[in-house]
Amino acid sequence: MKYSVSKEIGGRMFTIETGQMARQADGAALIRFGDTVVLTTAVANKEPMKGADFLPLTVNYIEKSYAAGKIPGGFFKREGRPRDKETLTSRLGDRPIRPLFPKNYHYETQVISMVLSADQENDPDILAITGSSAALCLAANIPFMGPIAGVRVGETDGQLVINPTYDQLENSPLNIVIAGTADAIVMVEGFGDEISEEKFLEAILFAHQAIKEIVQLQNELMGQMGINKVFPEIVDEKAVKTEALKQKVAEAAIADIQSTLVIPAKLERETRAKEVFQQTYAKLELDDEEKELFDHAYHAVEKEELRKQIIYKGIRADGRGMKDIRKIKCDIGLLPRTHGSALFTRGETQALAITTLGTSSDEQRMDDLEGESTKRFMLHYNFPPFSVGEVSPLRSPGRREIGHGMLAERALKAVIPDNEEFPYTIRIVSDILESNGSSSMATVCGGSLSLMDAGVPIKSAVAGIAMGLIMENDKPYIITDILGLEDHLGDMDFKVAGTTKGITAIQLDVKIKGINEDAIRQILAQAREGRMTILEIMADTINDARKDLAPYAPKITVIQIRVEKIRDIIGPGGKNIKYIIEQTKAKIDVEDDGRVLIAAIDAAAAQKALELIKYFTGDVEIGGIYTGKVKKVLDFGAFVEVLPGTDGLLHISEIANYRVKNIYDVIREGDEVTVKVLDVDSQGKIRLSKKVLEQPQNPETAA
Repeated sequence: MKYSVSKEIGGRMFTIETGQMARQADGAALIRFGDTVVLTTAVANKEPMKGADFLPLTVNYIEKSYAAGKIPGGFFKREGRPRDKETLTSRLGDRPIRPLFPKNYHYETQVISMVLSADQENDPDILAITGSSAALCLAANIPFMGPIAGVRVGETDGQLVINPTYDQLENSPLNIVIAGTADAIVMVEGFGDEISEEKFLEAILFAHQAIKEIVQLQNELMGQMGINKVFPEIVDEKAVKTEALKQKVAEAAIADIQSTLVIPAKLERETRAKEVFQQTYAKLELDDEEKELFDHAYHAVEKEELRKQIIYKGIRADGRGMKDIRKIKCDIGLLPRTHGSALFTRGETQALAITTLGTSSDEQRMDDLEGESTKRFMLHYNFPPFSVGEVSPLRSPGRREIGHGMLAERALKAVIPDNEEFPYTIRIVSDILESNGSSSMATVCGGSLSLMDAGVPIKSAVAGIAMGLIMENDKPYIITDILGLEDHLGDMDFKVAGTTKGITAIQLDVKIKGINEDAIRQILAQAREGRMTILEIMADTINDARKDLAPYAPKITVIQIRVEKIRDIIGPGGKNIKYIIEQTKAKIDVEDDGRVLIAAIDAAAAQKALELIKYFTGDVEIGGIYTGKVKKVLDFGAFVEVLPGTDGLLHISEIANYRVKNIYDVIREGDEVTVKVLDVDSQGKIRLSKKVLEQPQNPETAA
């Protein structure tokens, strides 16, 4: 039987259906918004995963080419590895639902969202968030503590808009995805054009009103189906025994555990913590089951002690206060052959950011459901295992690396100059060389420094900072510039990047059931204080873009030609443009609007390419002097090609300063001659002279 609920959201009908498709899944929801349709399913194994002490949840988002009436490109003609958009959306679906499972739920659970129809107007990614919640809520056997919903907020003509269309987002100064329950916010991810903290908060609260309506829709659908999601508390015998074991661990080693939590250096702290762990294990008389549970019990005590230390003493894991930022060091221009380089070090987190400049032919070609496009600014983030002192296989970028890279890219995109001002393709690569928390925000800072070192005229420097939270008795304890340990053992990771004017990117993830307006307001204010401090430190190293590009960066010269002249620069079969490239070794990009971009390391090569382009595309000017080839000789004169495809008549009387009796004696086909244009009549006929350029010449008789 088919069930359906609908409500107008953002001026369009939002519908959730179930009962018709994917009936063997534990839960399935079909989300419709406009003509965009997403099917989300949820399935959980019937037995818990053996030995699991974590939530075994996977969330996948898949775009089907048929949804947009397209056939996949490539040789195999079927969908292959996930595109970045699919990976990023999978993360969007995962992050808000993960905190809403019971603590002791260890059943492997899989959520899959498939785009079945894409109307080229409404982005399906936002529907997958609500779809994940609806499918889980409709699965009677899965103890999901939802519902949640997700919406996107943009701005059109000064007004906030829920789930804006692609066209509306084109000119929107902000683009934020917010997910939440009826009572709290659980995830925020977005970017903007230097938006104030107040505006971001306004957008989040505006989104929450729509979230409440979509949450109510899910409740109505559950009511239609008679689903009452009330689960008894999962009693995990291992959890009960672990709790008892925690008491033993605390009695045996609480002072030693506390001492490890105030060692500033990460590796030293980890080494000492490992020693205490092993000593405590050896000291306690453990039975076989306790030996299996010891690791979990020990780290549970460690977590509690870290939180107590922050709450009651205001002391962080490395001894800092709640608002203190780790020591920062900025270095630029480290690498001689790169176009721009920067090393940003904050405590024990270090990002090496490299900027490379290219031409329009280096742009990334995108082929998504919404159509084909190009991308001229890219940021790629790498997290090699040595950055945390580990050994592991080197593989292609995972979800985390793609997500962190996109967050940093969005943070910097707001300050990148437009193509008219700076006609370069820009790529930043951030290699994390050390990591102890907040490497994505170190990438933002390093990327900003690297851009300025490369001479990219960015609007303003950008810095990023990661905020943490310990929630105790509904009171938020906010910490600035979190360590990896504080991220792991805390309740929140709230990353904020921006300039002195405002926020350019934001990302919020929580491990609790959500945070309220007051907490968000405090976090944003404290994050701004930290960001201003970092920007001041960065400004001491470099405050503005270098005036000149690096010696090995391509120098781009732009010339505008008439659109109808594009064929002249290309030539038959690309003959002309190939000739220019061969002669100059320059890179030539011809745009559809008539802009020609000449990229060359050597200024002389660029100048020669410019002259050749003018030669192939120029118009004959009266008084202009040209060197051309004689195409045809007749008794009365010769036709000279002064520009490609453009001939003029060199009359026999204009060949020399003396009377030429036989033209064939002085000029032949194939000769190269230099001539001056005397006249161009209304019909475009060109009259040339060679004698006016000959020396000696009497000024009174010339021309």
